[in-house]
Amino acid sequence: MVAGVSSATLYPQLTEEAVRTLGSLGIRNIEIFVNHMSEMEGGTLEKILSYIREYDMNVVSVHPFTSAMETLYLFSDYLRRVETMMQMYRKYFAFMQKTGAKLFVLHGAKKGVSWVNDEMYIDRFMRLCDTADEFGVTVVQENVHYCKSGDIEFLKLMKRECGDRAKFVLDIKQAVRAGYDPLDIVNAVGESVIHLHVSDNKPGADCIPVGMGTYDIAGLVKALRGKGFDGAMLVELYKNGFSDNSELTESVKRLEKIISEYQ
Repeated sequence: MVAGVSSATLYPQLTEEAVRTLGSLGIRNIEIFVNHMSEMEGGTLEKILSYIREYDMNVVSVHPFTSAMETLYLFSDYLRRVETMMQMYRKYFAFMQKTGAKLFVLHGAKKGVSWVNDEMYIDRFMRLCDTADEFGVTVVQENVHYCKSGDIEFLKLMKRECGDRAKFVLDIKQAVRAGYDPLDIVNAVGESVIHLHVSDNKPGADCIPVGMGTYDIAGLVKALRGKGFDGAMLVELYKNGFSDNSELTESVKRLEKIISEYQ
C-alpha cells in the first residue's frame, strides 16, 4: 500500500503545474486528473513527463475530465457516439502508457437515465475494459453518488455480472454523500476494491484533510486490508476543503502512518 494525492485536489491549477506542485511537496504517488485533451500530447505532455522524471513520481491512475460525457456517449444506444468515446479514451490509455499509470477511473452513467439499463451498462463497461486491455490499463469503477455506481446494489451487480473484470475505486466522500458508511462498500465488494480516494469528514464538512475530521480511516484501511487490498490511497479534496498545501503533505504522512500499522 502507498499514499499520495490526486492532482484534482489542486484544480484549477493547470494539470502540468499541479503535477510539479505535488512533486515539489515531496509527494511521490499521484493520480493525474486530465483537464483538457491537449494535455496528453505535445509540449504539455513533455512537461508532465519531465516533472514525473524530475521528482521520481509514480503515476498510479488517471481520471478523465470527460466523465461528464459518459452518459451521453459511452452509455448510449447510438453506436456512433459509443465508438467516438472509445476512440477518445484510447488517447487517455496511450497517455497512461507514457506516464506509467495503470488504473483508469470511470464515473459511468448518471442514475435515473431512462435509456441506460443494467444490460447496456455491463456491455459498455466490458467493451471499455477490452479496449483498455490493449494498452495494459485496468478500468476501475468509482462509486459516485449521482451516478448508477453510487448505489451499492449496482456495484454488487457489476461484480456478479463482470466477474474479475469488475474493479473498483472506493471514494470516501462519495460514499458519504450517497448516505453510506464506506465500510458498507467494503463489506459488499471489498475484494474487488483496488484503489482508494481519501478524505476525512465530520458533521457539516464531508471532504476535508486527513486527521481534521472524525472518520475512522484507520478502521477502513484495516477492513480493506482484510479483503486483500494492496493499492494506493490517494488524497482527493476540493479546493474549498483545505486552506494550504501543507495540509496535503500532512494528510499523506497520516496515511503513511496508518499504512505502517497494516502493511
